[in-house]
Formats: sequence, C-alpha cells, structure tokens
Amino acid sequence: MANRLSRSLSPYLQQHAENEVDWFEWGAEAFEYAQSSGKPIFLSIGYSACHWCHVMARESFSNSAVAAQLNANFVSIKLDREERPEVDRIYMSYVQAVSGHGGWPLSVWLTPELKPFFGGTYFPPEEKAGRPGFRTVLDSIARGWAEDREKVVAESERVVRSLISHHEEAPLGDALPDFTEPAGEAYEQCYTYLFENFDAASGGFGGAPKFPRPANLTFLTRCAVIQGLDSASGQEAMNMVVKTLMGMSMGGIHDHVGGGFHRYAVDEGWGVPHFEKMLYDQAQIAVNLLDALVVSGDERLGWTARGIFEYVLERLRHGAGGFFAAEDADSVRATSEGETLRQEGAFYVWSVDELNMLWGGDAEWIADLYGVEVSGNVPGQRDHQQELRGFNVLKQQKSLGEVAEKLSRSPSEVAESLSRNLVKLKTQRERRPRPLRDEKTVSAWNGLMIGALARASCVDAIAWVDQCNRYREAAVAAAAFVKSEMWDQATQTLVRCWRDGRQSPVGFAEDYAAMISGLLDLYEATFDSAWLRWADELQISLNVHFWDDAGGGYFQANAADKSVVLRLKDDQDGAEPSANSLAASNLFRLGAMLRDESYRERGLRVVQALRPVWSKTPWALPALLSAMEWALGSPYQIVLSGDVRKPRWEELAQVARNAGTKRRVVIAVADIDGDDWLVQRVPELVGVVGRGREPSAQVCRGFQCETPVSTAAELVGLLD
Repeated sequence: MANRLSRSLSPYLQQHAENEVDWFEWGAEAFEYAQSSGKPIFLSIGYSACHWCHVMARESFSNSAVAAQLNANFVSIKLDREERPEVDRIYMSYVQAVSGHGGWPLSVWLTPELKPFFGGTYFPPEEKAGRPGFRTVLDSIARGWAEDREKVVAESERVVRSLISHHEEAPLGDALPDFTEPAGEAYEQCYTYLFENFDAASGGFGGAPKFPRPANLTFLTRCAVIQGLDSASGQEAMNMVVKTLMGMSMGGIHDHVGGGFHRYAVDEGWGVPHFEKMLYDQAQIAVNLLDALVVSGDERLGWTARGIFEYVLERLRHGAGGFFAAEDADSVRATSEGETLRQEGAFYVWSVDELNMLWGGDAEWIADLYGVEVSGNVPGQRDHQQELRGFNVLKQQKSLGEVAEKLSRSPSEVAESLSRNLVKLKTQRERRPRPLRDEKTVSAWNGLMIGALARASCVDAIAWVDQCNRYREAAVAAAAFVKSEMWDQATQTLVRCWRDGRQSPVGFAEDYAAMISGLLDLYEATFDSAWLRWADELQISLNVHFWDDAGGGYFQANAADKSVVLRLKDDQDGAEPSANSLAASNLFRLGAMLRDESYRERGLRVVQALRPVWSKTPWALPALLSAMEWALGSPYQIVLSGDVRKPRWEELAQVARNAGTKRRVVIAVADIDGDDWLVQRVPELVGVVGRGREPSAQVCRGFQCETPVSTAAELVGLLD
C-alpha cells in the first residue's frame, strides 16, 4: 500500500512511496505529529539521481524490520534536497561540523522543534567496513530518547546555539573600503592554491573522488585574461583549464556515446564515474568549454560543448521548453539467467563481446582508443558494489591523431569512422532500459542552462555554426516556460520547482540569482528588452525577500519560512556557484547595463559581506572572485543603435557580443520597434534613439563615451 509520498511532486520522494516506512513530507503535518506524539524526527535527505540514496533505500527503507523500528520510535521525514536546498544546507552544516564529512543520503535525527542532535550519511543495515549498522543506530537513539530525553534536548539546543554563533556576522556599516589590495591578495592566494592542487597528469584538482569544479575553471580563465595570454602566469592558468577540460572530455566521466557529463569520477583520472547526469553540471561545464574556446581557440572544446547541448536538448528538454533536472545513475540490466537487476551504470557500460559485434572490423583500433579490456576495465577497488565487473567504461586513451598515424589513415577519415561506430553504440544503447529521469523543473538550473545556450548562440565556432539560431531559440523557449509556469507576476515571486503543472513552494535566493544571470545572457543574445526587464524585476524581488539589511548579502531562504531553525547565507561555491556570487556578478552587470549606481553599490556590499570568507579562504569562493573583477574597474558598455534590418547592425552586434575577453555589457536600442521601457529605465539613452538611422556603436567606460562608429572594424579598434 502506497504511503503519503505517492502524492508528492518530487520524483525522489515518489521512489519511496511503496516503502513500509510511514514517511511524511517536510511540512506542518509532520511537525505537528512530532509535537503531539513526543517522538524524535528521523530526517532522510537525498535526490532522485543519487546512487547511494538508492542503495540505502534498497537495504534499509525497503526492509520490513527497519520500517517497524522507524514507525515505532520516530516521525520519519523524507526530503528532496533539490526542492529544499536551504533545509539541506542547515543539516548538512551540522553533520559536517560533528563528523568532518558530508554527503547524500543525509541522515539526521531532530527534536520535534527541528533541532538536530545526531547525524550521518549512508548507514548500511548492519555494521560494515567500520560503519555502524542502521538498525543499531536506531535502537541506540530510541533508547537514549526514552531514557535521557532532557540531555538529548539540551544537546540539540547547544548545537543550534553553536551553529548560530558560527554564522553570526558583524553589522556591515555604511562605509565600503577599497577592495583593490585585498582582492589582489585573494586572487593570488586562490591561484596559488589551485596551482598547488592541480593534477598535472589528468587535470582537475586534488585526488579521488574527483568532481568538476566549474567555478575554479571560470576563475582561472579570467586570471589568464587579466594577466595576459602571452604572460607565463596567463599561459599556466589556461594550461590548467584546457588540461582539465580535455582530461574530463577524454575520461569516462564524459558520455562519449550520448554526450554530456556524469556527476563525478571515483578515481583521480576521470575514468570511472558515478553515472548520474545533472542539468546544472551540463550548463556550467558547457560555459567552461565556451570560455576556454574563446580564449584558446581550441576547437576540440567546441565539439565537446556541442555534445552537451545536443544531449540536453534531446534528453532533458520538456516539450513546452523547460529543462528537466537529471537522469539517474542506476538502471535495469537483464542477466544471463533471465533476471533483471537495478544497477549503477547498467545503461552506459559494455562487455567486450557487445563491442566486437557492433564495431566489426574496426573493433581492434577503437577498443585500443577507449581502453577496452576483455575482462572489463573498471578496477575492483573502484567498483564498491561490484556491479561493473566484466564491463567497460569508454575512456579515450590517446588522440585521434595518434590513432590515424598508427593506422596510416588521415585524421578526418578516422574521425568519420569513429563517429559512425559511436552511432551504432547509441542505436544499440537506446534499446536498453533508460535510467529514470527526474522530470521536475528547477528554476535555478534552468537559469544556468538558459545562460549557457544563449552564450553558445553568440560564439563563433565551427562546431555549431549551423546551430546558433537553434540554441538561441531553445534558450528563449526555456525562459518563456519559466516565466509562464514558475513566475507569479502579481506577487513578483518565483517558485523553486515545477512538475506536471504542480509547483513547489516559493524559490530561494539561488533561483532568483541564477535566473537573472541567464536572462542577462539571453538579452545580449537577442536584444529583446523583455528579458532585461524581467531580470530587473527579479532583482528587485531578490532584494525585497532575501537581503540582509544588517550584514549585507543574501540569505538563502525567505524570511517568511518558519520551518528553518537557522537562516543561512550561501557563502561557498560548490557544485553550483553560490547565490551571493551570482548575485554580485548580476548586480555589477545590471548596474552597467542600466547605468544604475545603486546596483553597483549593492554588489559591493555583497562582496564586503562575504569578505570574512574570501579574505581567509579565497579558494572557497572563486566565482565571487571572478565577479569582483567587475568591481575593480569600469566595465565596457557597448551601446548599439539604429535600424536592425540593415546589414551593419548584425556585423556590429557580433563584434560586441564576441568581445568575450573583456568585462563588457551590451545594450541595444533598435529603431524598428522603439524601446519605451529601456529608454525610461535608462534616460541617458534618449539621445541615441532615432528612426531610420544607420546602425552605429558607442563604447563607454565609467559612462564616459567615445564617438559612435558605424563599421565592425572601427568597433574592434575601440575594444582593442
């Protein structure tokens, strides 16, 4: 019999709808029951594409004996971290503080007042490999609650006071210091930290497990541009970026058959992934590839980015235009005995017999290219569940040039042959049961993807010279979807998640910030001021609902949410850039676009609010450091005007959009429709509006403008 989770919007929660555990969703019903029953809360947090969440679900939550323990002694709450990131952040901070590590599934025990007193991550059902067994933990906590509740409650009070104390901040004050010198020191320290932790063999930073760190690569790309691409430090920075992106692209973390990237690799060489695919990874890695392509000119990066976009448009796009959240790590595999097993990576890995059959006469050289082995190429110590034994993960071992030389064939001929053979694999793979797709739409992640597609549509690259309009149209459709389905114009509020016409509660600071970022990119790709206007509205709402008047910066949760025991600020750039890093960049960009000094000043206050973090551990906030570049000098503002129907308009627009190594914004006042909102918002633009004029461009810095020019060559000269 299905439990309460069968009614949930979240696919992750619905995966537990058949458990015998008497699950509640996070909300008033659960809290009231905990208060009335006097039972402690067991809070289990995960997400639908999480492999170890599935393992714990199979081992424990589907176990009748475990369910009986939970139902007798606890109020059990299942929470999707992607729906409620602010709740996850609070309890993850607690678990990290008491255990020194975190991860998902996150398992936390709370008082009925939602205050934590014990926690961990994955627990096996019985003691295993030094981890305490889940059933033993449940018995111990239930006994402690029954016999010494006052002590447990006192501990929870102490924990919350400690967390509040740790996150307390001094009032910001009115005066803002000059950031030039401390920012320079922070840049140098962050660069040094990344340089010292760089894996020169495989790219990336640190050892196993190895995650993509998009904010690190963005920071290093900006360092290269600032230092100069001819300088030793500039070249070294770009070497780290390109080496990392190529290591990822050649590794097993990259889906060579279907495009896109898996969440992370369990080894230091990017070879063996955890196989979930997240929308936010696709968006950010694509932007890293675009930025590196623009700076380095390496077209291999463009082709990898195209693979990401094609995967997202094929597999993660809703028919109405928005983007789904993720594809799962696990899928179903049929065994030789006719049984079906749900295993990690089953959709993606290959036996040598399958590959030989599909590749035919090309099997030998392609197997050599991808490191295929007869007994499988996944080391046993990297296969913790022993689910990949005998199978191969495709991971490129050498360049196509090396293969071509060995075969005495041209590189183009080898590339064409490889492409045909990968199509064969994709066709065969589509016959397998696909991983489950998390079909909720997350506004923050859609904002990141909108920005990536919009930027791709403006980059002049061989890889998608025929796809620019398609990518721009996909970005427009996604933005229109979010505005139609996830934005309430009357209340000026954005929701976090949408699925099948149902909405989650109101969004968080990261949702507003990521959507604003995507809309600013979309405006520069389309020059449709409706997107800039909506970005302005979203920024106003973000300021109203999330701004900290005393300490500066943005809280993660809306003040109206009373279910959080601690209101935190997002002050770490992790798998996604923090809300405050995104917001700072947005404020500087909006300030330059709209010539609004109040936005720039608020951006400076965000930087000042996070100074305790970036001044001590700048490598924790590389995205904020990248945003600070806007604060340390006046960005270029390029103003386009004239008749968009005339050929020179697009020529000027392309130069403006592709001034990619500059910190610049582009504003367009098109004569064809007149832009009343933009001119009213930026009165200084009144003087550049005129019907029927020849297209022209004006370059401004600090709102001091050069004489307008009318040719692409003249505009290039002003930007050099």
